[in-house]
Amino acid sequence: MPNINIKSKECAWAQLEVNILGRTIKGLRAVEAKKSVEKEHLYASGDEPIDITSGNKKYEGSIKILGFEADAMNDVAQAAGYDDITDVPHEAIVMTLRWKKNKIDRPRFKTIAGIAFTENGFSQEQNAKYREVTLPYLAMAII
Repeated sequence: MPNINIKSKECAWAQLEVNILGRTIKGLRAVEAKKSVEKEHLYASGDEPIDITSGNKKYEGSIKILGFEADAMNDVAQAAGYDDITDVPHEAIVMTLRWKKNKIDRPRFKTIAGIAFTENGFSQEQNAKYREVTLPYLAMAII
């Protein structure tokens, strides 16, 4: 018998809020955060694995934002004495994500701590109606 309590709505984009450097990012187009764990088979006698071992953990992701948000983030970095967002020390950048399925549901949170943005760029296309900037990052933890 099928489970009739399953909700098909995972989350509403309208209910997603991202804060970086103390400000809510209104020009957010996409956000990604992921944790990776190095894993490999452990071999001994024979040609079949006897276990799977774990190694280092890695936290990384990206945000895709409108150009005015990238400009604002770089302005904050420059006001603090850095060349741009890639020069801000990772200890100074925390991203908080808050989302929920519906307005009445309780919110869920993710905190990405110790963010170091690895790229900063500019692109523009002919007849573009807006400018998008993707900023990949490394992080110390996803909580």
